[in-house]
Order: sequence, then C-alpha cells, then structure tokens
Amino acid sequence: MRLLPFRRRQAEHPIGEAEAYARSYGEKSADVKPVKLPPRRKRFELAVSGEELRRRFEERLRAREEVEE
Repeated sequence: MRLLPFRRRQAEHPIGEAEAYARSYGEKSADVKPVKLPPRRKRFELAVSGEELRRRFEERLRAREEVEE
C-alpha cells in the first residue's frame, strides 16, 4: 500500500507533437465514420432584445427603490 501521493516520473526525453497526439487520441480507427448533421433550426425573432430587457429591468428596480423611500 502506498502512503505517499503518486508522483509521475519525468520523461527521459521530451516527446514530439506526433507522439503527444497519439498518446492523447490514440490511433485512427476504421470504426469511426464522419456523420453529416441536419441543418440547425432557424431561430425565431423575439419581441424584446437583450439590451431592451436589461433596460426595462433597471427601470423596474429604480421604481421599486422610489416606492420604498
């Protein structure tokens, strides 16, 4: 049983880009097939923009503060 935290050994030599890629992603497999996704749905128009919504919210906060005073 190990009592101390596990420490990795330093690589004896720096690895190259190709070796790093192979370690990260493995070898390319024939089982992987690219899939073409259907186009995204079109977004619908909103009645209020984000900026307008923020402005209205700030107005409501100011009105609430005025009532409390």
